[in-house]
Amino acid sequence: MAKQAEYIRKPEWLKTKINTNDSYKKLKHLMRDKRLNTVCEEAKCPNIYECWSERKTATFMILGDTCTRGCRFCAVKTGLPNELDWGEPKRVADSVEIMGLKHVVVTAVARDDLADGGAAVFANTVRAIRAQRPGCTIEILPSDMKGDYESLHTLMDSEPDIFNHNIETVRRLTKRVRAIAKYDRSLLLLKRVKEIAPNVPTKSSIMLGLGETKEEIVEAMDDLLAHNVDIITIGQYLQPTKKHLNVERYYHPDEFEELKRIALEKGFSHCESGPLVRSSYHADEQVSQSSAQKRIDYMKGVESQEDKEVNFKF
Repeated sequence: MAKQAEYIRKPEWLKTKINTNDSYKKLKHLMRDKRLNTVCEEAKCPNIYECWSERKTATFMILGDTCTRGCRFCAVKTGLPNELDWGEPKRVADSVEIMGLKHVVVTAVARDDLADGGAAVFANTVRAIRAQRPGCTIEILPSDMKGDYESLHTLMDSEPDIFNHNIETVRRLTKRVRAIAKYDRSLLLLKRVKEIAPNVPTKSSIMLGLGETKEEIVEAMDDLLAHNVDIITIGQYLQPTKKHLNVERYYHPDEFEELKRIALEKGFSHCESGPLVRSSYHADEQVSQSSAQKRIDYMKGVESQEDKEVNFKF
């Protein structure tokens, strides 16, 4: 069963079209010009062509491109980390402004070499975006920072619109799938966010196809709800290289729809569930109504030339 993915083709619903249109090319050029990394590229996201073409949202990966952990599902490279780049927050903010984004996701490689796990750079990035693009809503997706809650306070002081931290898989499989991260520590991190900032929506994600059962998926939902998580995303795990964990099962789109129904019935305020869903997929649709309204009000007041999101200012 564990070797199944090596011998079967991906089902039709997992095949995506390559669409390197002008918008995609301009965005790729911008990322290289600003010396920025995106999780879209590093993690080989299957939705990159769709999201980069629409340009409503983008996911920036800060703190370098090298992770200090070696999770067995993730395509991001691991090794000795880069030196901190304190100019990175400004470059991210510049790019958000140039692209005219309505919503931005800021994630990062895990930086266990840093005392604060990179929280200060995260916070600086949020503030830089706020200063240059006040109408843009911001979602942050940090590591667990090894449970350091002083660092969590540093993050939350920057006032993100959504706090996202992924449990990735069910409790039983966590040790095999994730490196260093712990299931209960991730849950506690999400709960602490609500204690610090009760009005900030929290979000988490799980991958399917690693050997979990339906009962374990539902149990993970219950665990997230018990820790006051508002939003859940559910997607299909895809093996990035032969060195990573095998796919043990491909779930049918109908099964994802059923899980979405269960999640919403259980009490999640929003659920994205589908074979190609990733943590940042349709992230702009998951912002709280109040935050979205603030962004809409701001956008109505900007000059018309600033509101032309399709024009890159190279």
